[in-house]
Amino acid sequence: MKSRNLRTAMLAGSAIAAMATPVFAQEAQGEKASAIDPNVIIVTAQNRAQNVQDVPIAMSVLGGEKLEEAGVTDFNQMDRVAPALNITNDTVFTRVAIRGVGTNSNDEAQDQSIAINIDGEYLNRANVLGVSLFDMERVEVLRGPQGTLYGRNATGGAINFVTRKPGDVFAVNLTGTYGNYDQITLDGGVDVPLAGIGGIRLSGLFDKHDGYFYHPNIDARSGSSEKKAGRLSLRLEPTDGLRIDLAGEYVKVDSILAANAWTNLNAAGNGPGADCSLNGFEEIAPLTPNVQCIPSNTNFLSTIDRDSYDAAFTGVSPSEQESKVVRGKVAYDFGPAIVTYTGGYRVTDQDADIALAPAYYFYDFFNRTKTQSHELRLNGTLNGIEWQTGAFYFHENLRNSRGLFSPFIGPNGSFINAFRRDVTAKSWAAFGQVDVPLTATLTAVGGLRYTHDKRHGLFDNYGFVFNSGPVEQTGDAPSQLDLDAKGSKVTWLAGLNYKPNADTLIYGKVSTGYKAGGFDSVGAYDPETNTAYEIGSKLTFGDMRQHKFNLSGYYYDYKDLQVSVLLDNSIGGQIFNAGKAVIWGAEAELSIGLDEHNFFNASFNYTNAEYKDLLASYVVYCVGCGDIGVGDLDPDPNNIVQPNLAGNKPPQTPKFVITMGYDHIFDFGSAGTLTASVFSKFKSSYFTDIFNYRDSKQKAFTQTDLTLLYKPEDERWSVQAFVRNLENEKPLTYAAYVAAGPDDVYTWQFGTPRTYGIRVGIDF
Repeated sequence: MKSRNLRTAMLAGSAIAAMATPVFAQEAQGEKASAIDPNVIIVTAQNRAQNVQDVPIAMSVLGGEKLEEAGVTDFNQMDRVAPALNITNDTVFTRVAIRGVGTNSNDEAQDQSIAINIDGEYLNRANVLGVSLFDMERVEVLRGPQGTLYGRNATGGAINFVTRKPGDVFAVNLTGTYGNYDQITLDGGVDVPLAGIGGIRLSGLFDKHDGYFYHPNIDARSGSSEKKAGRLSLRLEPTDGLRIDLAGEYVKVDSILAANAWTNLNAAGNGPGADCSLNGFEEIAPLTPNVQCIPSNTNFLSTIDRDSYDAAFTGVSPSEQESKVVRGKVAYDFGPAIVTYTGGYRVTDQDADIALAPAYYFYDFFNRTKTQSHELRLNGTLNGIEWQTGAFYFHENLRNSRGLFSPFIGPNGSFINAFRRDVTAKSWAAFGQVDVPLTATLTAVGGLRYTHDKRHGLFDNYGFVFNSGPVEQTGDAPSQLDLDAKGSKVTWLAGLNYKPNADTLIYGKVSTGYKAGGFDSVGAYDPETNTAYEIGSKLTFGDMRQHKFNLSGYYYDYKDLQVSVLLDNSIGGQIFNAGKAVIWGAEAELSIGLDEHNFFNASFNYTNAEYKDLLASYVVYCVGCGDIGVGDLDPDPNNIVQPNLAGNKPPQTPKFVITMGYDHIFDFGSAGTLTASVFSKFKSSYFTDIFNYRDSKQKAFTQTDLTLLYKPEDERWSVQAFVRNLENEKPLTYAAYVAAGPDDVYTWQFGTPRTYGIRVGIDF
């Protein structure tokens, strides 16, 4: 009875524990798994199957059942289960930061700072990260640079999504959820065995809900979503040592994007006055010919009702995204080593007509992203030395055609700017890593990776087209830029692991990571780099090894930050290597089985992040100067002087993130079990922009989830009642001040409100 209760808590537990929560995970890389202690989590963060407590990486592991119970069906919802992730949702774009490291630009040639993989398929683009997540076995969130094994764009960490694989016996699982906002979710799958050599799994997802936000000025709601997804997976083990995994996937997401709240700074009483002395504005360039103000201490955000606010006069924003994916992995153990090939191919089409305040559309005429990634790896053990080596190739092709349109300029409306951008990126790498035992308890780890990146782009710019209607009908020839960028980088890892007994790991390491360079509409920029120093410990204890305590401390030296800067409205954003940052912090994670019925977990994350050097142009409210919206600290028109934002905090970087979870199991014997769970997450205040304006600051908040989960003795079905975000907090996820043409507006976007409902599942 005690072991059943313990397992039930592992699988039910707190719905969104932010630490390594025990789950059952399949073996990987062609290795055969023995019977696994239910308190041991097997992960593949280092490309081999290991107990997570033996991996010298600060990481969180989340089981597929936890994701389902927390209602996670896309990447934007991952912060429900992994508070170490700080996610920015900017209309159709999703960006993520870990430990203060992230990307703040949606530019076509800008990469993410976190390496994201689904079964080894590498994802990179901000618009593709809106991908639906379903039928997951587990998620691994690796904190800190992963430049050796994961390569480019892993300066802040890596996220590995591992899908559920077919079993070798017939099995069915299905869950249905109904909640407020008319939420309906159906997900599940069927395993069909194949004559003793493997199996086929068919899985799918249907998820919809009405809009979370109401806009009285247009009598409409936004933030609705409907997801449809399916996956056909095949696993074959035709001979000893050979494993083949193949999957085909289709995902379609139709949504009305959450409309931005906004305030018109040109409205009566909202402006800065003639000398920037009103409403919290500040004058920044007293020597320039015009009075230039920034909204450094305005407080318009406090007047916004986050449930009901005015949308842009152009309405709401319909979006359609469709992805077709093929993934595969072949692993063969030929004795001395295992050779593994992993590959993926994805095509994503997106059509989104985004309404922007106060009265614009950002039209998506055509937006297609094609990616493919391939990795060939060899790993094994020789005289106690664990080694791996391999090669990686990535190819991305982007074709975008977009335009910023005003329906109120001219009888037919006018394009403020329209463009086509075709970008091709190629990257290849060779890597190797070894774990060398120095003594029975001390192991040295070393790794190297060489990466070469190449990028090419054709940018067609139509500029302003008055009274144009559709831009394709203008007949005007666009100006064209032919752009190239390339570069190479060596990243490395050196560390020591001390394991005095089977339940204790103490590690220290120095690692590097980098984000690839690229180009903007003017020219090329260099990579950014991170050198990280980290020490940590992982301790497992208790009669049944059911208690865990993990601790880590880190220091980052971040250089050549790629900063998006607006210097010329006619050109648009430009990217410069204009920043340096120092980031340091500490993390602690605790999981305790108090007895066979009570379980407690907690985590503590402290991050101290500060720009030491950051050149970036202010977007200004320019008094009496028409459409000039870019600040210059030097009155000489031939010399642009940008402000230095040294001392500011990186966006989406709360100083404290604290979580606590408690589970109690009521055991009714043959009548089953009822598990009551509470999980609470606290985030201290943070900014959503590099300028650290008051109106871009989210105050500290707490979100609490409550669940009741009933399972009969055979655990073949379940009923769960849930409340997520009990406090009904809708935290700020995006903010920006925009001064362009005749408009000066502040815009905001907010997180999901309180949701509640009931979930029923079957599993046999």
